[in-house]
Amino acid sequence: MMGWGSALCCIIALSLVHVSLGAKARHFNWEVEYMYRSPDCLEHIVMGINGQFPGPTIRAKAGDTLVIELSNKLHTEGVVIHWHGIRQLGTPWADGTASISQCAINPGETFKYRFKVDRRGTYFYHGHYGMQRSAGLYGSLIVDVADGEKEPFHYDGELNLLLSDWWHKGVHEQEVGLSSNPFRWIGEPQSVLINGRGQYNCSMAAKFSNPPIGQCKFRGNEQCAPQILKVQPNKTYRLRIASTTALASLNLAIQGHKMVVVEADGNHVQPFAMNDLDIYSGESYSVLLTTDQNPSRNYWISIGVRAREPKTPQALTILNYSPTSASRIPMSQPPVTPPWNDYNHSKAFTKSIYALMGSPKPPKTSNRRIVLLNTQNRVNGFIKWSINNVSLVLPSTPYLGSLKFGLNNSFDQKSPPDNYDSSYDIMKPAVNQNSTQGSGIYTIGLNTTVDVILQNANTLAKDVSEIHPWHLHGHDFWVLGYGESKFKEGDEKTFNLKNPPLRNTAVIFPYGWTALRFVADNPGVWAFHCHIEPHLHMGMGVVFAQGVHRVGQIPREALACGLTGNKHN
Repeated sequence: MMGWGSALCCIIALSLVHVSLGAKARHFNWEVEYMYRSPDCLEHIVMGINGQFPGPTIRAKAGDTLVIELSNKLHTEGVVIHWHGIRQLGTPWADGTASISQCAINPGETFKYRFKVDRRGTYFYHGHYGMQRSAGLYGSLIVDVADGEKEPFHYDGELNLLLSDWWHKGVHEQEVGLSSNPFRWIGEPQSVLINGRGQYNCSMAAKFSNPPIGQCKFRGNEQCAPQILKVQPNKTYRLRIASTTALASLNLAIQGHKMVVVEADGNHVQPFAMNDLDIYSGESYSVLLTTDQNPSRNYWISIGVRAREPKTPQALTILNYSPTSASRIPMSQPPVTPPWNDYNHSKAFTKSIYALMGSPKPPKTSNRRIVLLNTQNRVNGFIKWSINNVSLVLPSTPYLGSLKFGLNNSFDQKSPPDNYDSSYDIMKPAVNQNSTQGSGIYTIGLNTTVDVILQNANTLAKDVSEIHPWHLHGHDFWVLGYGESKFKEGDEKTFNLKNPPLRNTAVIFPYGWTALRFVADNPGVWAFHCHIEPHLHMGMGVVFAQGVHRVGQIPREALACGLTGNKHN
């Protein structure tokens, strides 16, 4: 039997083989609309694509061009889709960020996204207008190696998990509450969904009993029945895991099995074995799972909430060994999710991730350092999130068009600060809780190297600092290190320049800092923001612009609004 140690050997033994072969264009016609579904066995309105929730899975090969004609059938609101983790080299207008890279697609209109998926990896897509990700607008995007190439690890089969969280309160009601005074928080999700399926108010034993017990009403309801993962004994499976949650940080464990982490955010990592893994909103992983346990039994897969006091039950499904019946409940209890505030557990996992040997290394020095202080503030009495005391508001004219055509009066011309007042005490609520709103951007020299220090702080409440996963569009960055308390001069001596992982999403822990480095080599305008949906809605983000003069022709439809709409007329 092949254990996880054998799988580890396979990773080290195999090398990547590069063969130049022709790629192809893959065409999709999608319609986005609201529809009735029962994600956790209770019927609600969800946002779907072509009648599917989650949306259709895109499968392509590295080098392929994707052409997605997206029609908006929502009747009363615009829509865009962001292709999370795809760098959009040469196609910044296809990034799918409303007011940044394009105009929202109006009801009844169709927009054609056309872009190349240049690298293999585990990705996903989601809405990036308002809080449409919370409404269910998301799906998987998997890029396989190009023909003639191989991954640096062996596996016999593949499984895919797209994780999300779900509320019974509608997304528009959530948005109104976040923008109200007094403030109305969205609360914790009612359910965690695995591939769009969960079970609300349903005990562990009831989930898989036959007949169902109590309020578990998923029998015969494919919309919320647990999706069983079927496997053969003594095989190695690649399990692709992506989190598109709006709020929840999650922990995943598979009863009786170790997982060998081999990929993070589309980049190969030095393989390491774990009993469980933490995954934050915006992150993706591939792990190798070896089915070397007793094949006459089934095993729990458990997913629980981390970093917030859990008021949401674990999501559960079963790893079903063939030929054992999928209806056989595992003999013991599911794996217990680590305590929600055990940050040492979280940090131990995150700090175990290193780039695979031979991966690109960061430049040894940077041209610019931007320190971004994350604070919760009040703007005219309304609760907001701010970065260096500026809460982001997006303009009606997309930045990409404004900068391309020199429309300087369409957004604030004053850039946000590169740092914050060094006297600020990150361990306590701010003495002056007032902040301002702004639409200014950071202009970065093309092909320069930038360090970003994400600095966490106390919220408005005493002794509270939250986890924030930050996602960068248009680039990957090297995660150079993490630290406690306030970043200070000299901390850069602790940076890992030898084998830091390349990621597109990185977490900052409570009262800590995270150091990132990226090369601004992709002309365009790119969002960088907390991937927690309500936090972004409340202003927790910044915008980076670089080399817009190098951007080629932008499709007319991308800029047919605001001042750029007049420019095209």
